[in-house]
Amino acid sequence: MKNSRFKDKVALITGSSRGIGSAIALKFAEAGADVVLNYRKQGGSSEAQGKKLCETIRGMGRRAFLIQADISQKESVRSLFAQAAEACGRLDFLVLNAARTPFKPLEKLLEREIRQLVDTNYIGNLFCIQEAVPQLAQQRGSIVFVSSLGSRFYNVSYPLGSMKAAMESVVRDCAEGLKAKRISVNAVCGGIVKTDSFKVLRQLWEELEFIPEDLFVEPEEIADVVLFLCSSDSRAICGQTIVVDHGFSNRLYQPMQKK
Repeated sequence: MKNSRFKDKVALITGSSRGIGSAIALKFAEAGADVVLNYRKQGGSSEAQGKKLCETIRGMGRRAFLIQADISQKESVRSLFAQAAEACGRLDFLVLNAARTPFKPLEKLLEREIRQLVDTNYIGNLFCIQEAVPQLAQQRGSIVFVSSLGSRFYNVSYPLGSMKAAMESVVRDCAEGLKAKRISVNAVCGGIVKTDSFKVLRQLWEELEFIPEDLFVEPEEIADVVLFLCSSDSRAICGQTIVVDHGFSNRLYQPMQKK
């Protein structure tokens, strides 16, 4: 184990069976924390990956619990936090990482897709915050939301961006509203990360092939900033969204050179 700065503390990460969420879970375990992993659908690849990740974390000497929950459903969220509390007895960190989206223009979304977009990526996160607050208040805990550059830059087939932007406003508001409870609330806005959704994104964004490799972000780099925002080192940061993109957003108006 690399260090023990979060020894015996508990982190719950939504959508954490793979991708950025799993990288965050591993970083917490390396720092001494016990981890509650979450996935949405039973019987799928996410559940299998979650079980494997649990084994890895337990092999590191930390406790790990895998709990199925669809955060768009209030009762499912209640069950998630109740099970986590029963298993761990406390909650120090909530990382809002779960996301779900169709890749198509906003004007072409079907009604069910619009509702899914809002229910999972906005309402679901609010459900999680509401359930977590009583437990986090006991530990002076932290909430970190995982956002993306779609929150501030247009992409024709990325309707999730508008939900990320809305949640960044929620981060600001909750940071002030929960200050009296000593709960810190911030966000990490990640650049282009090569996760499962990247395969779909590259089919819809032709310019992606011209982006230099050194501008891509590793999941572990997002995780590092999440842990920083959960540590006492970030005590002066309140309601902020930190961009982690290797400077990619600094040069959006510079022409990309073909490889």
